[in-house]
Amino acid sequence: MSHSNKSGRSGGSHIPRKRFGQHFLSDGGIIEAIVNAIAPQSGDIMVEIGPGLAALTQPLVERLGKLTVIELDRDLAIRLREHPHLNVIESDVLKVDFQQIHRTLFAPENGAIGKLRVVGNLPYNISTPILFHLLGYAELIADQHFMLQKEVIDRMVANPATSDYGRLSVMLQWRYAMEDVLFVPPESFDPPPRVDSAVVRMVPRADPVAVRPALLEELVKVAFSQRRKLLRHSLGVWLIARGFSGEFDLQRRAEEVPVDDYVALAMALA
Repeated sequence: MSHSNKSGRSGGSHIPRKRFGQHFLSDGGIIEAIVNAIAPQSGDIMVEIGPGLAALTQPLVERLGKLTVIELDRDLAIRLREHPHLNVIESDVLKVDFQQIHRTLFAPENGAIGKLRVVGNLPYNISTPILFHLLGYAELIADQHFMLQKEVIDRMVANPATSDYGRLSVMLQWRYAMEDVLFVPPESFDPPPRVDSAVVRMVPRADPVAVRPALLEELVKVAFSQRRKLLRHSLGVWLIARGFSGEFDLQRRAEEVPVDDYVALAMALA
């Protein structure tokens, strides 16, 4: 995967590939700040998505002892396999079963118990699908630290009644406590992307409301389909079609409704 967090110090040059959205992290100060934000402890079981040229991988594995990485680019995967303390999964992360990874890494013979820590410099062109893919494995994960486009993180952590608040805010805030922990300017990468980046910390909530994610997602999608209009024009019509007779204030716009209200509505519908 490859908006990749990695510096080119590892010998030989890798030409960044546009189709993988590759921008390699090359600023030592920023790399150190990201590693400090992640705070890896010896013995943590960690998975890195999109290790690229190993800019982040190297300092992480030094602190952890070993690390599992998921890399789509075959050339990079070959290079990563030369590292004795890396377990390399060559795959598209959207096809990776994190339950299987958890089972393998926490197998009794490995003597490890607990949850996965997931980190990565996500390819910006598919960052949202990756976040939704991981949503299905949240109960197996202790925390996630991702570098993303700053505007995506702004949407993830947005409060109601702001222009950034939308489907992504609701779907992720239902399941995670999130914070924007670090700003990363374009010049920290080679080649520099045309956007600002940032690092988000996502900690799965210990006891999330047990709502059906697919139902919540459909409901929220309908609500925000006409975000300028009052909800009775969009969500109201959808609720009538579903025979919903409960209470829900439809004289609001989608962005004025707090996450808890959407979750409560999904529970009432279920």
